[in-house]
Amino acid sequence: MQSTETYSAKTQSYIDLEQQHGAHNYHPLPVVLEKGEGVLVWDVDGKQYYDFLSAYSAVNQGHGHPKITAALVKQAQTLALTSRAFYNNCLGEYEKFVTNYFGFDKVLPMNTGAEAVETAIKLCRKWAYEKKGVAENQAQIIVCEGNFHGRTTTIVAFSSDPDSNVNFGPYPAGFISIPYNDTEALQKALQQENVAGFLVEPIQGEAGVYTPADDFMRRARALCTQYNALFIADEVQTGIARTGSLLAVCGNCSCEHKCEQQAATYAKPDILILGKALSGGVYPVSAVLANDDIMMVIKPGQHGSTFGGNPIAAKVAIAALEVIDDENLIQNARKLGALFRHEMQRILDGNDLVVKVRGKGLLNAIVVNDSPDSDTAWRLCLALKENGLLAKPTHGNIIRFAPPLVITEAQLMDCVAIIEKTIHTFKK
Repeated sequence: MQSTETYSAKTQSYIDLEQQHGAHNYHPLPVVLEKGEGVLVWDVDGKQYYDFLSAYSAVNQGHGHPKITAALVKQAQTLALTSRAFYNNCLGEYEKFVTNYFGFDKVLPMNTGAEAVETAIKLCRKWAYEKKGVAENQAQIIVCEGNFHGRTTTIVAFSSDPDSNVNFGPYPAGFISIPYNDTEALQKALQQENVAGFLVEPIQGEAGVYTPADDFMRRARALCTQYNALFIADEVQTGIARTGSLLAVCGNCSCEHKCEQQAATYAKPDILILGKALSGGVYPVSAVLANDDIMMVIKPGQHGSTFGGNPIAAKVAIAALEVIDDENLIQNARKLGALFRHEMQRILDGNDLVVKVRGKGLLNAIVVNDSPDSDTAWRLCLALKENGLLAKPTHGNIIRFAPPLVITEAQLMDCVAIIEKTIHTFKK
């Protein structure tokens, strides 16, 4: 819905500039940002806001983190890009760091989350043909209804969102869609011929922070092992401390990382897809991790990226992961996420505007008591903006709340007060 609100001439001029010269493929909240620090952002008129979207969980480490920014600047001044036609002195260091950090033999570096998902699909198919013995061009990958893995043509082919896939065909075949959080449906699908793998988000963020049963990932992992199919975890949005564990597939594991897969709740994927917070949001960095028996089916010339694994990306990603440990962001997300859901439950218990709160760590959502086709959640986000907090609806009547993980308890409670005030004074 288009807002009827008016803004300063400066704000309106920037909005008009994008409307006139940019493709209309987004519907942004009407705020024009020019500065960020930690959990705060400022618009062109100098108004301060709490960022409760974190660039869809890319800015887990906070805006303008000095360690990550310094790594970017220093490397950019030294050597930015060589392509993979040559070796560089940063990539091997990063590859050793990231594979040790997440517990895999190999990493294939890319740039965006969608590229990483496409890479995982190619890797899974090639493994199926060369290791599992599936007939060429017959591989099937199981996906879930309500998924969001990106916007490329292959990925939208198996999306159940009409905005993603209407009038973009023809689409490639090779995907079986099942209901999310349904192990019986997964087992039935795995019994079909030529199944190569199961691609899944541990929490469906774009679907409204749809959080599955606690044992769904672990049971999915076991079923993939039973039927010799690759378990592929898309942790582009949920990974790197966002859910109160290093990865969402860690389940309820309370360790920070390098748990050596001893936790009973850890469903280690065969292929792990990372992006977004892998760079702290300052640079496009994504990664696909797997062990040698899977990764080594890719040979020279069979996949690549001009920018994938560039020196800046390598240095930035190392710094971004070090910040996760240096500042105890896993523990902070776990602790403050529980506090936030408790406070949201308290608020909704006394108000009929919101009917549900759900999530894990600092990836949470509230469900507004109205139709997904209504503009109530959008108008509520406009009201939150006026009160100094930025969030965005997803799927019509759901509002996602995902602040940077560097947020303090005092800041979180300030945000809770803003949300409570906005909900209690909001008129449908």
